[in-house]
Amino acid sequence: MNDDAFLKKGFQISTDKSLIDFEAVYQYLDKESYWSQGIPVEKLKKAIDNSICFGVYKQNVLAGFARVVTDEATFAYICDVFILPEHRGFGLSKWLLQTILAHPDLQGLRRWSLATADAQGLYNQFGFTQITRPERWMEIFKPYQSPKKQEEKP
Repeated sequence: MNDDAFLKKGFQISTDKSLIDFEAVYQYLDKESYWSQGIPVEKLKKAIDNSICFGVYKQNVLAGFARVVTDEATFAYICDVFILPEHRGFGLSKWLLQTILAHPDLQGLRRWSLATADAQGLYNQFGFTQITRPERWMEIFKPYQSPKKQEEKP
């Protein structure tokens, strides 16, 4: 589907942070996602403040979301990508990725990255591949402690 088809169905994508339904984004990331469960509210607020955010809306109600962490010159990291369950199956995630990759502030970057456990098929369509030299990449990983996980500990 092209932009016009989505627009005719009442969808839009915006980087206007004032449109973001923070509670809906927080609820999804904290309760539904596999990657951000337990994220503190203040951490998410700061992350949104310091990222280019893309909201997908149907008649001004949040349908999906993504963040891009970038210096707008050489590097961008796509994260927190989701489409709410009731809006899946229409191609919104593809439209969202097309919109992100075409954003004027994100042109000419040398490197894009992301991490996913289950959406490789989506990202492959846009040229993303597995890291070719993983031995060059390093990380410090400190997952959030969700209350649910803390309760399960003996």
